[in-house]
Amino acid sequence: MAVDIKGFLKVKRKYPEYRPVCERVKDYQPVFVLRANPQSQEQAVRCMDCGTPFCHSGCPIGNYIPEWNEMIAAGKWQKAFELLNATNNMPEVTGRLCPAPCEYACVLGINDDPVTIRENELAIIENGFKEGFIKARPPKKRTGKKVAVIGSGPAGLSCAAQLNQAGHKVTVFEKYDKPGGILRYGIPDFKLEKSVLERRIGIWKKEGIVFKCGIDVGEDYSARKLLKDFDVVCLAGGSRVSRDLKIEGRELSGIHFAMDYLIQSNRSLSEELKNSNAGLEEGQLNAKGKRVLVIGGGDTGADCVGTANRQGACCVVQIEVMPKPSECRTQDMPWPKYPMIFKTSSSHEEGGERQWAVLTKRFIGESGMVKKVSCVRADFSQKDDKGCPLMREISGSEFEIEADLILLAVGFLHPEHKSLLKDLKIELDLRGNVKTNDNYMTSRKGVFSAGDMRRGQSLIVWAISEGRRCAQAIDIYLCGKSSLPSI
Repeated sequence: MAVDIKGFLKVKRKYPEYRPVCERVKDYQPVFVLRANPQSQEQAVRCMDCGTPFCHSGCPIGNYIPEWNEMIAAGKWQKAFELLNATNNMPEVTGRLCPAPCEYACVLGINDDPVTIRENELAIIENGFKEGFIKARPPKKRTGKKVAVIGSGPAGLSCAAQLNQAGHKVTVFEKYDKPGGILRYGIPDFKLEKSVLERRIGIWKKEGIVFKCGIDVGEDYSARKLLKDFDVVCLAGGSRVSRDLKIEGRELSGIHFAMDYLIQSNRSLSEELKNSNAGLEEGQLNAKGKRVLVIGGGDTGADCVGTANRQGACCVVQIEVMPKPSECRTQDMPWPKYPMIFKTSSSHEEGGERQWAVLTKRFIGESGMVKKVSCVRADFSQKDDKGCPLMREISGSEFEIEADLILLAVGFLHPEHKSLLKDLKIELDLRGNVKTNDNYMTSRKGVFSAGDMRRGQSLIVWAISEGRRCAQAIDIYLCGKSSLPSI
């Protein structure tokens, strides 16, 4: 298809296609259907090649969005891949999981539907794998410097990939059985099939990155040995301490953190793929036949809803303390800001009830097991002197929700503060995250940090950005200069 500068006037946005709900809730296969190349080319024509492309400011990794959209429209897939590969270490992941802040900053979105940037990105990378554009490219020279990356989530993997290309010998440590961090153990297969991870990690292994899994650095591998064996250490362990809901009845059985539930589900599924006869381990969390209540309205909560439905929950309810978001932009969220508007995920489409402005008061149980939750409606119409909403319980609105399994998905506080950070004597910020200077170095010389561990809980695309920026800072520290990009 030829590039058409008036394409945005002629072609309407085509939204992603999903498998039928009745079909997809029976398995953990991807919920969406990959678009055919001709459809992607047609959608890419809608990109206006703006004089000031605000999608760049909306993208934490600075993707060359108008440029590779132009290449897609012209059918120049290899060039499109080269442009995408220049800024993103894992477009096959962001193309599936990113909430696409770039699309909310799209100029076309001012008075029309924005360009399908995320789906176009996914089309580029999947076509790249299909056509053989993506091959292992080990660095031609090695610097002799050794770098340890602790944590194999998106920040750690991006940092490792960049530093390896710079010629350093990189070893990635992961405490779980396989690399991937939250991408492998926190994201359900129906959103990110693990073969996608294996494909990319296999390339990185061929390029020379060493993965050491099943090692909890600080416990199984001392901080002293770490500093002795490596020239530089990058801490990228994520923000894993879940925020708790410390109210009456919290000690009852049947109340769990959402991430613990998702990790167990993902690990169980992985074992079942190896052995079709594998069953649940004793004590394994499972929603089959249970009344499930998810407390927290974010993405993690939505993942719990989708997982519970697939496990055969008899009913699923998700509650959120904040009021229901607006379905369109408000004066507080003008273009091109990323708007906190109402969103419905594929998991929500599969069944379950959602309620907003609900405050959880206490858990109620029988014989040590949770049976229901006492709640009250909340009102946010009043504001304080600073203009911030005040939460007020609505008198007479008390009600109860019956539940056998309660999943707490109310966010994360900070990274784990156990042995590694203590042994390295790393300084923390006021929120309990790892404190660094502008060059990503911690209070310990030669020890850097990136991702949620430093920034706090955030998006996967921000973790990739953090990893890339940190890699450049490490490269400069080791060599005095760097040819790696700043993002």
